Amino acid sequence: MDIRSLLNGPLKIRHLVLVLTIAEQGSIVSAARHLYITQPAVSRGLREVEEALGAPLFERGARGVRPTPFAEVFIDHARAVVGHLKQATQHIAELADATAGSVTVGTYVAGGNLLLPKAIALLKQQRPHVNIYVHEATPDRLTSGLVAGEIDVVVGRLTAQHGVPELQQAALYHEPFEVVARVGHPVFDLGPTTLAELRNYPWVMPVGQTALRGELERAFTRERLDLPEEQVDCSSPMTLRAILAETDFLALQPHTIAAADPLLRLVDARIKGIGQTVGVTTLPDRLPSPAVALMLRCMEQVAIGIRRTIPADMRKHPGAVEGPGMP
Repeated sequence: MDIRSLLNGPLKIRHLVLVLTIAEQGSIVSAARHLYITQPAVSRGLREVEEALGAPLFERGARGVRPTPFAEVFIDHARAVVGHLKQATQHIAELADATAGSVTVGTYVAGGNLLLPKAIALLKQQRPHVNIYVHEATPDRLTSGLVAGEIDVVVGRLTAQHGVPELQQAALYHEPFEVVARVGHPVFDLGPTTLAELRNYPWVMPVGQTALRGELERAFTRERLDLPEEQVDCSSPMTLRAILAETDFLALQPHTIAAADPLLRLVDARIKGIGQTVGVTTLPDRLPSPAVALMLRCMEQVAIGIRRTIPADMRKHPGAVEGPGMP
């Protein structure tokens, strides 16, 4: 398809937005309400897209619509196009006002506790009028938001990304996970201890289907040990901290979190092979705006200080994810 076909073709930007909205809302009626247009207008627009593509995009049912395999392919590309347009609009607005701008950062536990707050404070010192929005969610949702242009950069634990080859990851620092307990916990009467002894205490475990859960389970397997009999699965950092502070539960925490928490202490029991590489994830083909570029530089600068607080022998392990450096 040449450029003239794109200019004069039947597909318009409004068609992309229309299909994305129908997919997100799950019905023609809800999409019309969300877009503040009539239901016949939505149906007509969808029909135009399907005729232009020569394929049905949604299956109608009693409870709404469901994307067809054709729609799933089209939606991925439509989301990327609309995301690029959102970014372009933001960049132009920021160039028009060099003192302002905005950054939307997606984060989860790793990176959100220390790196991100310090980077935000540093950025605000230099550009106090930049608006910063922080979204916390699971890694898969953050990736979807990044591709859609709703998020500028994701900061957190770097893991292998499957099915999203366009992502670019840059490592900032590596740290181990430590076993932690409340101040005054009876485990500290043991001195240096082993995983076999620690499994006799109750544990707050990482939730299933996470990288950390798999690493911890493999650590127990290597020692030929069963998982702790008493355990609570938890994904909320605030809830996990409250449980640790008020009970005799143990848990794994990143070194930077554990060492800085006055209510917790590090248990003298290094578990090999459990660590994380914290970094940023961006899209390589999306030019960062001035505000986003500044945020990336601030994260890199803060990461230098964080690396200095981590003992040298803890900064890397054989399974660490390496990155190409800051984009």
